[in-house]
Amino acid sequence: MKLSLLLAEVEVHLAEEPLKIGKYSFDSRLFLGTGKYKTNEEMVACLEASGTQLVTVAVRRVDLNDKSDASFLNHIDLSKYKILPNTAGCYTAKDALRTARLAREALDCDLIKLEVLSDEKTLLPEPIHTLEAAEILVKEGFTVMVYTSDDPIMARRLADLGVASVMPAGSPIGSGQGVLNPNNMRIILETIDVPVIVDAGVGTASDAALAMELGVDGVLLNSAVAQAKDPVAMAIAMKQGVTAGRFAAFAGRIPKKLYANASSPMEGLMAPSPRSS
Repeated sequence: MKLSLLLAEVEVHLAEEPLKIGKYSFDSRLFLGTGKYKTNEEMVACLEASGTQLVTVAVRRVDLNDKSDASFLNHIDLSKYKILPNTAGCYTAKDALRTARLAREALDCDLIKLEVLSDEKTLLPEPIHTLEAAEILVKEGFTVMVYTSDDPIMARRLADLGVASVMPAGSPIGSGQGVLNPNNMRIILETIDVPVIVDAGVGTASDAALAMELGVDGVLLNSAVAQAKDPVAMAIAMKQGVTAGRFAAFAGRIPKKLYANASSPMEGLMAPSPRSS
């Protein structure tokens, strides 16, 4: 019994192990965006409810020098949350590099979420410009977390460049479809050594749980919470979904089988009594 309790404590410790991204460490494996909320107060409530410690800010969509109460950035408690500036809205490596450098200067932070998009309709990552920008930012000393497709080869090339985290899309941004290609995620996890964070496509808590069950290191989302009917309730659900998925990944699910398998052992059962006439 004592051995069982000890093993259980070890598993709990592993499941709660902090996530290390470069020189940074996070207890929460749920990362949240700051866009699309109805009010700044709603955003703050969702951040609190989610338990997140890292929040993304689209640099091109906010005035980093605005110190007024109107700026949502000034509602984020920097003693609780680390800011992850991102290059959302950039369609070339040149634009992404300029945006990343601006963010580092304004926020005094080397963290950057690199996004270089291909077009406005699909919002899929542009691979050539993403690789180009990632290589330069790594050389300039940024801690680069990079949004990419779920292509294992692309993930490997980014990891080889020295990025701190690879962030494959589960499905298109804001689509709410969850992880459409779990096999690719598994291959990515087997191929690279840096943290893998599912970024984009999560729609509800079960999507987050299933992503974590694959073995990924974290989940980043925005629309699923900000555009839910009850954003705060969904933030709580996402927190619990990520935790449940993480524990399930360590617990190890039973194999899927085509036919039934009795829960109780069949050996030793008494033969059925003959029916009375």
